[in-house]
Amino acid sequence: MPLVANSSLPTFERLRKEGETILNPARASHQDIREIHIGLLNMMPDAALEATERQFFRLVSESNQIAQFHMHLFTLPQLQRGEKASAHIQQHYETFESVRQEGLDALIITGANVSHPNLADEVFWEPLIEVIDWSYNHVASTLCSCLATHAVLQFRHQQKRIPLGFKRWGVFVHEVIDRSHPLVNGINTRFDVPHSRYNEVTRQQFEDAGLHVLAASPSAGVHLAVSEDRFRIVYFQGHPEYDINSLLKEYKREVLLFVSKQRDDYPPVPEDYFSRQINAILLEYKAILLDSISNHTDTPEFPEELIRTLLHNTWHDTGEAVINNWIGHVYQITNNDRKKCFMEGIDPNDPLGIL
Repeated sequence: MPLVANSSLPTFERLRKEGETILNPARASHQDIREIHIGLLNMMPDAALEATERQFFRLVSESNQIAQFHMHLFTLPQLQRGEKASAHIQQHYETFESVRQEGLDALIITGANVSHPNLADEVFWEPLIEVIDWSYNHVASTLCSCLATHAVLQFRHQQKRIPLGFKRWGVFVHEVIDRSHPLVNGINTRFDVPHSRYNEVTRQQFEDAGLHVLAASPSAGVHLAVSEDRFRIVYFQGHPEYDINSLLKEYKREVLLFVSKQRDDYPPVPEDYFSRQINAILLEYKAILLDSISNHTDTPEFPEELIRTLLHNTWHDTGEAVINNWIGHVYQITNNDRKKCFMEGIDPNDPLGIL
């Protein structure tokens, strides 16, 4: 179902050119179709800000629910931004205060870059807690991605994430653990999910917190879990929203950090993401690059465009199906009187009886 271009956000035009169905507000107003209002708290750093918008917008727009999706973007002012990102946010994003006043049907919270071992020391910690506490009581369901999952496990359940001592990144096979839950209805019992992180919350920690683990990987750990009531909070530890080339761009950044001497070792490739052909191309590039560094010659161009044409996306369909299931249940438990319901102090989550 279509996204409604309810702001001048450039992401709408970018998605339209990619073939997504985007309705202008005037046309949307003449269609007798249910509106679903979804918030996106985008905490990603400047370089990934707009890409993250597109990634989550795609997953939402590909839901097969009979609805018009209105996306409400906001971020936390405590996050340090550059001039370009600040201007983008100022022009196209809403404030948390306005989002809170108007209300949402559902909320997505992204990850963020961190600078402290303890999440509670981050500048965004207190304002993030405020958003999550509000959403728990006023939004049908909140989907937490990566670091947001770690934050909720720490402040709501006293389960601190564990440093891995290395970067876990690549595309990993996962298995559905609880096949009865509506979020995994109709998806493959084995499926891929990208991961990219230095820390994790283990399956034991999720279970000690009283949460329900729905899908996990023998090598990458838990990807999908839900709150005690089985729906109010959905936890992602992986990144099903990633584009086909997201890990490629991340690998390129790591290589360039090595070139600029901001990392000491040459980065390992993401696990099970590149084919043998791509690995051979990258090994050849590494040899040429190291030779150029040794001989103080020009740095060879990273073969990004060549490799991009050889990549395969093995995770998007499953990620889309999970989001569709998530939105489907949000659709069932909310209605156009949602705001009135909250204003009168009625919790729309209590009388569900559907999960």
